[in-house]
Amino acid sequence: MSASAALTDLPPAVASWRSAIENLSEHASPCRYLAPAKWAMMRTNALIFCDQHGAEAYRLGWTAQQLFGVHADHGTLRVDYCGALMVGGTPARGVEANRVLFEQTAAYPDRQGQIWGVPIWEFAARAR
Repeated sequence: MSASAALTDLPPAVASWRSAIENLSEHASPCRYLAPAKWAMMRTNALIFCDQHGAEAYRLGWTAQQLFGVHADHGTLRVDYCGALMVGGTPARGVEANRVLFEQTAAYPDRQGQIWGVPIWEFAARAR
């Protein structure tokens, strides 16, 4: 799906998520300790997620923080603050109300005592 088609076919919130991710360079990691090659893979997977599962995730109540969050000061170093798509490097296979499915694992939005970080695009904007 082209970027312009993706943005017009997605709910406005999902289109804004996709646009914010797309505006981050695939060559320069937004997080100090996140290798550029891993970031490039995560970025690609996040864009694909928005295209394939974003509308459903939004309909089910997933937020930008639950999907794309990173710790406000330490980025992906603090995985306990990271959203589902900012931890691993594998593509999501599906989304349900209570989990994002990956090949061999899942991520959940309702971990007890969870504090979500800021969306990675906000983290990147603060780092500039």
